[in-house]
Amino acid sequence: MVKDALKFFHAYINEMIDLGGKDLPKSVSTALGAKLANIYKSKGITDLETALYQIYKALGAKVSIKKIDENTYNIILKHSKGFCPIGGKKNPNLARTIQESICIPYTKSFLVNLLPNYILESEIKECILEENRNRHCHYVLKAKPKYS
Repeated sequence: MVKDALKFFHAYINEMIDLGGKDLPKSVSTALGAKLANIYKSKGITDLETALYQIYKALGAKVSIKKIDENTYNIILKHSKGFCPIGGKKNPNLARTIQESICIPYTKSFLVNLLPNYILESEIKECILEENRNRHCHYVLKAKPKYS
């Protein structure tokens, strides 16, 4: 049943991109990220590490967040199989589209709304959709205070 639901979700996302272009899922992802940030704030969750841990744990990932320096975090999500809950199995042709239309806008909107006094930058290091040999989503996040 879960597998069928994920297949439907992936087909839905692909169809949304086919019909509305990359901006349609990007707009939806941005709005959903902002809404989730507001829910977290209403529950008193405003710590970057705690918030990221929670959103990725909900996707079934083992989450590793390591602070590299005062403003930089190394974030690794390990899934049980070489499968991304958002984008599915390895598909390099779809990887950049999923990243730019869903993953990045959702996470960035979530963090910008949760932490409005920070400037955020990220760099994707590994993506399940791009590589066959890993089960990781790995990125580096820089969160610098706007006013220092």
